[in-house]
Amino acid sequence: MKVRVGFVGVGGIADVHLQNVSKNKNAVVVSVCDIAKENAEKAGAKYGAISYTELDEMLDKETLDAIFVCVPPFAHGDIEEKIVERGIHLMVEKPLGLEMETVQKKAEIIKNSGVICGVGYCLRYLDTVARAKEYLMNKQIGMVRGHYITSFVQIPWYRQLDKSGGQLVEQSTHTLDLMRYLGGEIEEVYANMSLQLLTDIPNIDIPDVTSVNVKYTSGAVGHLDSSFTQADHQSGIEILGKEFRVILDGVNLTIVEKDQTITYKSKVNFYEEQDKCFIEAIMVGKRELLLSSYDDGVKTLAATIGANKSNELGLPIKVSELVDFTITQ
Repeated sequence: MKVRVGFVGVGGIADVHLQNVSKNKNAVVVSVCDIAKENAEKAGAKYGAISYTELDEMLDKETLDAIFVCVPPFAHGDIEEKIVERGIHLMVEKPLGLEMETVQKKAEIIKNSGVICGVGYCLRYLDTVARAKEYLMNKQIGMVRGHYITSFVQIPWYRQLDKSGGQLVEQSTHTLDLMRYLGGEIEEVYANMSLQLLTDIPNIDIPDVTSVNVKYTSGAVGHLDSSFTQADHQSGIEILGKEFRVILDGVNLTIVEKDQTITYKSKVNFYEEQDKCFIEAIMVGKRELLLSSYDDGVKTLAATIGANKSNELGLPIKVSELVDFTITQ
């Protein structure tokens, strides 16, 4: 039996997931749903799926094992709650939302439902990230340096803080999540942000340059630099320990030690690996196959929301004040 998959939202990243699921021998795309009828019908025709514009109708008419939720940060509403109420497994694209209280309520509902739920922090599925994590096991980390520098996203909602949360929440969250995944839990954030260079963009109210200092529960320190003012794209992190550095430059890994330097080139498609793990987790009933749970997504969101709050208040923000860690365990 193949895993029967539906989609909520078919724009942008959804097409990547649609391609992966349609190629997976253990899954089939059954239905797609999008508020834009033309987009839903186009995706349905492309992947041989039934198209809908209303989630409730899709849930009533289709028998689904899993649903990918690929909607903008502001548009989640009660989508996840409706899906898990039916016992359907979930893959939710990041970020999970824009309000911590709402997202934590969802986390509790998802946990109590018993369904398998992953979050789209796809970089965790890199073979090079797995190698880095293995190398760092039991090593003391002193500093973590991250960056996410890219060009402006033309989607209208991206430029509005109340819809996207800004670049840190919507995009650079991938880098910050890796900083958590490899560096440990973040205790405190202190951020400076500014709309400095791209003020000519209509209706923009998000910062185009961001600098976030972080403090880890381990005592390590770090920072993340983020901007969408450049024509090219570069992202990565660098982890410093005593006489070693672990460098993830894009998808490739370099480990620098006192007497040797070793570089590993990634050999996988991380989106494909993520989606394959999700389908497999459903087939065998093992949520531990997923490298990013909803609870993990909540913690990464808390660090980015905390950074926004820090910039607004001009004060350091303790992440634990924004997320109830008794829920996300």
